[in-house]
Amino acid sequence: MLFENLRSAQRAEDLAVEMRTLASELYPICRSITGNGVRHTFDLLGRWIPLQRHEVPSGTRVFDWEVPDEWNIADAYIADAEQRRIVDLRRHSLHVVSYSIPVRATMTLAQLQSHLHSLPDHPDRIPYRTSYYERSWGFCLRHEDRLRLGPGPYEVVIDSKLEPGNLTYAECIVPGTTGRHGIVYTHSCHPSLANDNLSGLVVAAALARAMLQERTRLTWHFVFGPGTIGSLAWLSRNESMLVRLRTGLVLGLLGDSAALTYKRSRRSDSVTDRTAELILPQVAPDARVVNFEPYGYDERQFCSPGFDLPVGRLTRSAQSGFPEYHSSADDLTLLESGRLGESLRAAAMLMAALDVDRVPVNQSPKGEPRLGKRGLYSAVGGQAPKDFERALLWVLNQGDGSRTLVDIARRSGLPLDLLDRAAAALEAAELVRCPHDEPSATRSATP
Repeated sequence: MLFENLRSAQRAEDLAVEMRTLASELYPICRSITGNGVRHTFDLLGRWIPLQRHEVPSGTRVFDWEVPDEWNIADAYIADAEQRRIVDLRRHSLHVVSYSIPVRATMTLAQLQSHLHSLPDHPDRIPYRTSYYERSWGFCLRHEDRLRLGPGPYEVVIDSKLEPGNLTYAECIVPGTTGRHGIVYTHSCHPSLANDNLSGLVVAAALARAMLQERTRLTWHFVFGPGTIGSLAWLSRNESMLVRLRTGLVLGLLGDSAALTYKRSRRSDSVTDRTAELILPQVAPDARVVNFEPYGYDERQFCSPGFDLPVGRLTRSAQSGFPEYHSSADDLTLLESGRLGESLRAAAMLMAALDVDRVPVNQSPKGEPRLGKRGLYSAVGGQAPKDFERALLWVLNQGDGSRTLVDIARRSGLPLDLLDRAAAALEAAELVRCPHDEPSATRSATP
């Protein structure tokens, strides 16, 4: 199966050290849903993997949405009468509300207050705030610093541009040997937030880099784009291909200490859901599988009723589910190498299983075919079958076109890679064929 080098927990943790190094380079960049910060991010990711960049012009309709004007920012600060910068974008990219319009004014504290954002319950943290689709502006600061502000006056500067341009997303495509596709999507729009979502960016990049060395059945699309508007842009540009999209994962929040968590697709019993239920406990005994809900990250776009794609989400904490969420406390210290490595390993094993999974159809279904004369069964009878022989029998027995190899693994308790080898041997002997990648409508909902 794929990703043999990532099955070792130690190897995955070693790679996590490299991923943390990449995350530390990406961390200071002021990213948003558009702009040069996103392109700079892709410059750095492009050192790891080949990326195709796609520019979607402002004003482009993507279903019920419209690509906004491009936003770029050079500087932003609040300075006191002595020209000391009380709030300074150069010190932290969260200090400005993302998509703030240009401002250059002198204001009293009373005039400025409605444009300030802080966290009274966490006075030492800078909040993360955005205003993508409404023309506005603001600053984010520690509440303890806000309380120290005098009456002013203050020099208030936001040196930004909001004008027609493009939304940029990037894609790394790993070509497969069949006409089926899979997608891995992670959002690229958050600025200095390590778990949300540098963890998704670096895990996806590491997976793509490893998969480029493999021979895959599915054509895998690793897509890096802004939340919501980015996945909608990709879907609108690839709608004709979606009928061939067999599986998909959204990656995010993969570095914190919560248990590995898989969120089911809208279908709740898609091939991705069933595979996650089989594979994740093999990686982490405390792994959780949770039901779908139409709230979260980009899985809700892939799982909207007009698409209803077999796309789930691999995560740890849910959005808003860890105390540092959307604040400056979501820094690089949250990216634990052990947890990040475990997330990489889980995603790799899940994708490997999804890639090899297929629907075997027995070509000699009336009684068991004679395996011995084909060199597939022991010539000495009277003894219990070996594991490989048991796998052959399970594939033949369940190979009625209604079950995938993952379904057979769940029912038999045999390892998926063993069933994969058995299916390949039966295919070579022309006893099984795999004419399609989806089971027929008669497949039971339970294995």
